[in-house]
Amino acid sequence: MTERIFLDTNVLVYADDADARDKRVRAQQRLTAVLTAGAAVVSTQVLQEYYVIATRKLRLPPDVARLRVETLARLDVVVIRPEHVLAAIDLQRLRSLSFWDALVVRAAVAGGCSRLLTEDMNHGEVIEGVRIEDPFRA
Repeated sequence: MTERIFLDTNVLVYADDADARDKRVRAQQRLTAVLTAGAAVVSTQVLQEYYVIATRKLRLPPDVARLRVETLARLDVVVIRPEHVLAAIDLQRLRSLSFWDALVVRAAVAGGCSRLLTEDMNHGEVIEGVRIEDPFRA
């Protein structure tokens, strides 16, 4: 069985960020590896965040950003449900995470992921069985 790897929004954004060359290259390399292995998992939260950041920060035209979201939506997508939100609230309080990071972790758990690629949490930390990996760490 293929290991499942959750992709946080920042990895997807950096893959398209022309102003962050080093991170773009690294994000593209990691994405290629995860996609080739058929291991990629995202959530509806990640799709929403990607669209907002792509159109605001990266200034992609809305049609281009929509096409990217459409492509990402072909991956295994965890649909955020009320029980995920409630579990994220509990996790936020327990682990002192931001609510949004806690929701990403809960989505990774719900998606059966053993790893979470993000720069927003502590590299190497294991939260609810999911190992945090910073793909931009040297």
